[in-house]
Amino acid sequence: MKKSVVILFVTLFSLSLFAISYKNNTYQKLADEYTKKAEIALDAGQYDDAVEYSKKAEENAALSKAYIALMMERKTAEDNIKLAKNQVAYAEKINAPNTFPMAYSAAIENLSNAESSFESEDYPQATEYAKACIASLDGIREVTPLPEYYIVKPWAETKDCYWNISGRPYVYNNPLLWENLYQANKNDMPKPEDPNLILPGMKMKIPSITGEYRSGVYDSKKSYDAYGE
Repeated sequence: MKKSVVILFVTLFSLSLFAISYKNNTYQKLADEYTKKAEIALDAGQYDDAVEYSKKAEENAALSKAYIALMMERKTAEDNIKLAKNQVAYAEKINAPNTFPMAYSAAIENLSNAESSFESEDYPQATEYAKACIASLDGIREVTPLPEYYIVKPWAETKDCYWNISGRPYVYNNPLLWENLYQANKNDMPKPEDPNLILPGMKMKIPSITGEYRSGVYDSKKSYDAYGE
């Protein structure tokens, strides 16, 4: 009997060393109290009481271990959700909702799922969603939006026509797409039926044709990513 009690004490001691920073939880305090009672009973030769106290100590030590594990999972989830929120804030600061809409939407969905999982105390799942949010925004960067307008210049300077303008990287990077420009601007032309007649100074609208974000007037001093890249 005495040998079994001693073995039980060794097991309890090992459990009590688990995650010392959380050892002041209620379960651990009870485990410590029952351990002391078991020691006193053992020294007094009250072996049955010692075994009973030891079992209660073991039960509470196990509950303490589970509680500590839960708190550690919670802390991990909290840290990752915080990182995810910071990344989303950065994405919004650099206009990613418009320049990287798919990545941003995926990140927002994952962050929402992370917060929902956290509220339901599914901390491991919350951590996974938070990490997915961060991964969704991997590779985003601050970019100059493609221009929404272009001011037509004289033919002698830049050979501006729908065909040539459409072929420029910051427009459609393909002259064959010129009709998109024509259809969007023909009502502002002196002869709407003639796509060849565009006048210098015309503020030409460059419509989005694949959902790409466009803003502002073309500025030759700015650097733009090529359309479609």
